Amino acid sequence: MRNTTIKPKITLVGAGPGDPDLLTLKGVKALAEANVVLYDALANEKILAYAPKEAIRLFVGKRIGKHAYSQDEINQLIVDNAFTHGHVVRLKGGDPFIFGRGSEEIEYAESFGIPTFVVPGISSAIAVPAYQGIALTKRGVSESFWVITGTTSDRELSEDIALAAQSSATVVILMGMSKLAQIVELFQKESKGDTAIAIIQNGTTPDEKIGIGTINTIEAVVEEKKLSSPAIIVIGSVVKEINKLKGLYGEFVQSEK
Repeated sequence: MRNTTIKPKITLVGAGPGDPDLLTLKGVKALAEANVVLYDALANEKILAYAPKEAIRLFVGKRIGKHAYSQDEINQLIVDNAFTHGHVVRLKGGDPFIFGRGSEEIEYAESFGIPTFVVPGISSAIAVPAYQGIALTKRGVSESFWVITGTTSDRELSEDIALAAQSSATVVILMGMSKLAQIVELFQKESKGDTAIAIIQNGTTPDEKIGIGTINTIEAVVEEKKLSSPAIIVIGSVVKEINKLKGLYGEFVQSEK
């Protein structure tokens, strides 16, 4: 039987893009009241210090290509811990509703009648480029931006990337490093080989690395700089607009000629 003196509660908290200082104040307050924290690999572990010392901390993310738990198991862990211990904080990197499956976890918890709350997080899709001075929109340069997952749930490249390649918008691709060759090919088919592109690995953290080039040169840049996941791909004219990278971008353009 469930302990009727325990009041189950679930708070979904966005941990931000990596820098622990980018956690919101509301996220800090939620963690301070947690009995259990379930956290992902992309959530900076320094953030766990905001939880009480006696709170249970459980890693449920993905590392080195392996899942600690399946999504169904995570859903069940959230519910079981809420009924057993009370307030569960589900800590997810970035914003929990941007490719974070947060809505699935909330819906599952609510099916058991558990009160749920959401604390939005700063999305890496916006914050990581911003840290490098890349404005996703800029008057006279880009009027809009796409944020697309590079890899769908069936491990295929999102069909939306082909549509985005036809537009003049800035394109931000998450989880796309394994599909970089396909992405390059799609943009080349649209005669956009000279389009600027930036790849930012471990954005907003001390381990941040960046590679700048064009669609035609970026694969060589990735190999030279040994860039890998987790990384954000930003494609569009806004990349060459930022002052601190204009010279670097120009070097890669010249290397093509």
